[in-house]
Amino acid sequence: MTKAFPNVSRRLKSRVIKLFKMGILLITRFIANWKRYFLGDIIDVHPSPSVNVRSPSLAGPVLSLGGGGPDVDDAIQWMINEVRGGNNSATKVNVVVIRTYGNHDYNRLISAMKGVNSVETLIVSNRQEANKAEIAEKVRNADVIFFAGGDQCQYVRSWKDTKLEAAVKSVYLKGGGVGGTSAGAMIQGEYVYDACASSEKGIETRDALEDPYRDITFTYNFFNWNYLKGSIVDTHFDRRERMGRIMAFIARQIKDGVSSSVLGIAVSESTSVVVDKYGLVKVIGRGAAYFVLGDHTPEVCEPRSPLTFSNYKIWRVPRGDTFNLKNRPTSGYYLRSVKRGRIDSNPY
Repeated sequence: MTKAFPNVSRRLKSRVIKLFKMGILLITRFIANWKRYFLGDIIDVHPSPSVNVRSPSLAGPVLSLGGGGPDVDDAIQWMINEVRGGNNSATKVNVVVIRTYGNHDYNRLISAMKGVNSVETLIVSNRQEANKAEIAEKVRNADVIFFAGGDQCQYVRSWKDTKLEAAVKSVYLKGGGVGGTSAGAMIQGEYVYDACASSEKGIETRDALEDPYRDITFTYNFFNWNYLKGSIVDTHFDRRERMGRIMAFIARQIKDGVSSSVLGIAVSESTSVVVDKYGLVKVIGRGAAYFVLGDHTPEVCEPRSPLTFSNYKIWRVPRGDTFNLKNRPTSGYYLRSVKRGRIDSNPY
């Protein structure tokens, strides 16, 4: 370097060397990030069909609802396999992960799964981005969509009634898969507890039962999936003891005249509820899922008053077992009631 710059001061030479090394570092990081952000062949295997036309090459639609905590890899793989048409299908799928913030760690996890052609993470943090044509096109061309965990209020505010939402619906309609975990699962129900009025800590069981109206708001007409009509999804269920919370959510829909019957789908951490194209649920992972039905008017569901609601029907479905959403069972449940804000006995 001295011979190349004989008349240059030491300080300038040091600066040139530093800039040279910085340039090499930036190039190295760019290559590393490119590999990290997009793994797989850059091929559009399935051209984007019309919204109302289901691609014959996809075998869904299917859904996967994760309860939060450590991801259930088997549930994501199940969704991929169902869309492909089976474990041994030669079809490979393109996966898009969507979130409003965070990293691209799902790329490496999903790219290693069987039957994956490519995986890309899109960080879509506002409505302007959610309405970009290039974002919507990437989503439409996917075969499987997965929503990462995060903040369901931000998801609703950023994505509802946008081109992104329409593109996700088109993936489902063409026989693809849609899944998510934690907040990414909660936005899949027809009725969504959006957490937009609560503090950062959120509303939990005790507060919800003491006053089913205080700081509890809902979003409607987001993703209206076929077998999740009339449902509300909750996650982190057993670990955070959220049975009373979902009971209050159900009571609100009935009292407010939204529906006369509401099914809560409550998923434990490290657990997923997967729904096949016939409406049959299977529970995968470490824990259980709970299906909580309210099918009559609550005795007391008013602002600033503790909830009273008798005889919720509860099905506890352990891992490996099934539940039929298309033809809901008429037996196998147990009953629990809420009286003046207290559940009458252990609901789990």
